[in-house]
Formats: sequence, structure tokens, C-alpha cells
Amino acid sequence: MKAIGTSSGISLGKVLVYKEPEITVEKKIIESIDCEIERLDKAIEQGVKEINELYEDTLKTVGEKEAEIFNAHKMMIEDPEFNDGIKSKIKEEKVNVEWAVKEIADYYISLFGNIEDEYLKERALDLKDVSKRLLRILSGVESTDLRSIKEESIIIAEDLTPSDTAQMNKKMVIGIVTEFGGKTSHTSIIARTLEIPAVAGVKGITNLAKNGDFMIIDGGEGLVLLNPSPEDIKIYEKEKKDYEEFKLKLKEMKGKESISKDGIEVEIAANIGTPKDVDKVIENDGEGIGLYRTEFLYMDSDRLPTEEEQFESYKIVAERLEGKPVVIRTLDVGGDKDIPYLNLPEEMNPFLGYRAIRLCLDRVDIFKTQLRALLRASAFGNIKIMFPMISNIREIREAKKILEEAKSELRKENIPFNEDIEVGIMVEIPAVAVHSDVFAKEVDFFSIGTNDLIQYTVAVDRGNQDISHLYSQYHPAVLKLIKMTIENGHKAGIWVGMCGEAAGDEKLIPLLLAMGLDEFSMSPSSILKARYIINNTSKKEIESMLDEILSLPTAEDVEKYIDENGDCNKFCALSKFDYSDLTRKFRFNLDNNFSNLI
Repeated sequence: MKAIGTSSGISLGKVLVYKEPEITVEKKIIESIDCEIERLDKAIEQGVKEINELYEDTLKTVGEKEAEIFNAHKMMIEDPEFNDGIKSKIKEEKVNVEWAVKEIADYYISLFGNIEDEYLKERALDLKDVSKRLLRILSGVESTDLRSIKEESIIIAEDLTPSDTAQMNKKMVIGIVTEFGGKTSHTSIIARTLEIPAVAGVKGITNLAKNGDFMIIDGGEGLVLLNPSPEDIKIYEKEKKDYEEFKLKLKEMKGKESISKDGIEVEIAANIGTPKDVDKVIENDGEGIGLYRTEFLYMDSDRLPTEEEQFESYKIVAERLEGKPVVIRTLDVGGDKDIPYLNLPEEMNPFLGYRAIRLCLDRVDIFKTQLRALLRASAFGNIKIMFPMISNIREIREAKKILEEAKSELRKENIPFNEDIEVGIMVEIPAVAVHSDVFAKEVDFFSIGTNDLIQYTVAVDRGNQDISHLYSQYHPAVLKLIKMTIENGHKAGIWVGMCGEAAGDEKLIPLLLAMGLDEFSMSPSSILKARYIINNTSKKEIESMLDEILSLPTAEDVEKYIDENGDCNKFCALSKFDYSDLTRKFRFNLDNNFSNLI
């Protein structure tokens, strides 16, 4: 079975099927509204107590960043809008509190679930966790957890809430397989932090697997083998050993420069969402921040963040990076990323709508506040400003004009900032890539946002599972647009980076290096692996293959070509555990060559 690998690594062991106790919620007409509201208040109080305990436990056993998940849960369970909605339903419809909780929670879960942004879609699981806690407390059902596991087990579940993952016996859980979930779920984040291999999206696995079955999972490839043959067990035992050796080799990449075998130096940076993410960047020896998503400053609040609040957030990141580049994207919300207090209009097609730079140029008050904060923070580090969702030259010029106004205001107030701060744009609309020779004359750098560039180029909503197979970073048209953008940027004398998911794709990194990409920005956990690939790749040798690759007719042909040429003299395959498939079709002769790779 092949699904979504959410946490790399290989595990072999016994299965433990975990099923939550079912809580049946019936609609009842009540006599006392006050009594139901009192029950709600007591359940919230008990829920907050449990969440606080989870926070402290996670802080001790996992880490500060992961513990923050439960601060978010606490905010949800205490959220006035959420609780007022429950109370209003009780008062207006005279229904029991359990039914009111379920109805209001389902409404918000559906709202989150319909958002296209993967990170925000996964927050529906957090709300589901919080609402289940309330319903369990209200129903008097005892809490079940995974703390009592006595032997090493691979946990099989429909889904695991953050609470489930935080409470499990971390010494005994050696793998996680779920029917639902994705790479950005909190369960996946915790699994990666604890280095527990995990696979998500394995439909029907809770019905196929039984307690005591033997299973192999490959979290890098998203593979699951239930009751494997002795031959498969032997193969994967060796792969697990090789993987552990390879992880040790990756740690040796810390402190090394990102230079190809033929002397081409690039920058490997990280994507972050909050200042707290900087810890992982430093831990993984990132060479800068290629994308700081500032929208979470706005979305984690019930009001617009002030200039001072934003300044402090940007300043912290700039100072901690100690002179390394920090590319900060201006506000990118609207459409699919809703902020209630902005009262944004509902749209039929939010990805083509009132969002990002379009919103900022319309709401100059919001935009200038952010630009002032960014400029002020630039006095404390190497900050660069990046405008998202640019589609025409006029937008760049208007944005730069407002930036100049902000600079002028700060000069009059005698507030220091970097007068020569670099300004760039995200290249995520095909029109900009095609016209990039002209756009390059207006800015100091490009950063290619492949997530949107791909979906706009192939006309595929990446959140739509029915057509997700058509969404591919290997599509020849997408690769041609990337190459064109890099070439046009260099002709104009500006550097070109990439902050979309493709920048961390092990198969594409050599190809992007050959195209001349200057900066690769990715998840902090991918940095050392990317550096390993760069250090073992010859740009010149891949360059000789570019024309042939770009002439291939389909994304499948491109990926197959990379697979079939995946040795260290060409595409520098990391090892068989990175690119293997269930049939072991492309093994790259690594049984003979692995010692050379590590």
C-alpha cells in the first residue's frame, strides 16, 4: 500500500489498532437553559485543566514548539466566538449542550476543511480534538490514551489527534499509520520531531489490520507492508540500518558550505511561519530564511497586529539570524485564508481573487503599517521584503511607492532602517514567469513560489483530491517556466530563489541546481539532506541533460527519467530508501554503491 509519507524512517514491528470510544450525541429539548450553560462552563473549565496538563507534559517530553499546539487548543476551547455560538444555540433552540457543541464545532470544522491552504485545513483536526474533549467530559466518558502501551508497536488509527500523539508512550510507539491526515497535521509534526516514522492516507487500514499483525512502514516513501514476506523483512531490516547510518552522515553536513562537486555555491534557507520556528532553522544549520510567512501574525489574533507587535516579531528573527538573509513576505491573505475581522468578501474562486498584494494595495493603512515595521526591523539584521501574488508591473511600482512613503515617514521621525533594503517579488503566476525579463528590471530578486505556479500553470486546484494526480512539479511546462525565470533574472543581474515545496524535492534539487537557482528555501528538517545532494551533484553534468528532460512530453516521463538516471554521477540519488518503490524497480545499484554515498 502506498500513501503519504509524513515522517521519514523505517519501522518493523507488531500492529496495535487504536480506536477511540464512540460518543453518541442525541438532540434533546431541554427545560433549563441555565443548567445547560452551567454544564458547558464546567466542561470548559475541566477541558482547560486537561489541556494545561498536556502542555506541561509535551513541553517536558517533546519540546516547546510542539507544546504550543496545546496553547492553541486552549485558545480554541476558551474562544468567546466559539462559546457564544454554543450558548446562543442552547438559548435559541432550547437544545442540550452536547448537541449545541457538536453543531457549532461541525460548522467551524467544515469551514476550515473547505479552505484550500493545507496548513489551515489541518487546523480542522485541532478543533475536532477540542470539541471531542468537551463532548467526552459532558458525556462522562473516561479518557482513553496511548500511555499504557507495554511493547514496541506500530499504531494504526483512523486518525490521531494532537492529544493522542502527545500522550502516547513515546518509547514504545515505533511507527504511526493513519487513514486520514497529511504532512502539516500536528500529529505529523510531533512524529517528525520524535523521529517516529509515519504514513497517512492509508484508506481502510483499520479494517485490514488486526492487533498482533506484523507490519513494515517506510515513512519517507509512504509505503506500508502488512504481514510481509520473510524476503521483504530482510530487505527492510537492511534499509533501516542503512537509513540510521545515513542520518548520522547528514549530521556531518552541519557547518559545511552548500557547494556542488564542480564548485557552484548556493544558499539553502528555510521557510518559517513564526519566530519560534527559528530554533529549527539554527538547529539544522540553515543559511537564512527564504520565506517568513507573516500572515500568521494576523490570523492568530482577533484584531490587526500593531506596528510595534510586528516590529518585535520581525526584529527577533533578524537578530537571531545574525546577519544571514531573512526574506519576509508581506501579508498574503484573502480568499482562502479568511480573517474574520477584515470582513473579506466571499468569492467563487478565491485563488484568483481579492488576496495578497491586491488586498494590500487596496488597504494601504494595513500595508503601510507592516512596511514600517519591516523597515524598522531591518536596522537589526539582513531583512529583505517580498511582495506576493504579483501579476503586473503596476502592482510592483505601487507597492514600492508606498514603501518609499514609509521610508520618508521614518526619516522624519529619526527612526533608523536599512536605506538599501532589497525588494523582491514571488513568481507564482505564469504571466510573470513568461514576462520575467521585464519584471526583473523592477526588483532586486525573484523567489519562485512553485505551489501556486504549478496550480495556475496546469489549472489544477491542488486541494481537490479528484484531480490532484494532475498537479505535478515535474510537468515540463512548469520546469520551462522555472528555467525561463532563472535565466531572465540572471540576465538582469538579480538573484533567483525558490520557496515553494519543489525547492526541497530531493529529485528536483539537482535539476534546479543545473538551471542556475541561487537559493533553495524549504522546511528546516530538509536542509541537511538538500546540502548533501548539492555537495554530491555536478551542475555541469546535469546541465548536459536539461534539453532532453525539458523536451519530454509528460510529468511522468520527467520523473521516470530522473529515476532511471539516479546515480551520484548524475542525479545523486541519496539512497534506496529515498526513491525506492514497492517493487524495488529503481534500486540504482546502491547495494554496490552505498558505501560510496555515505
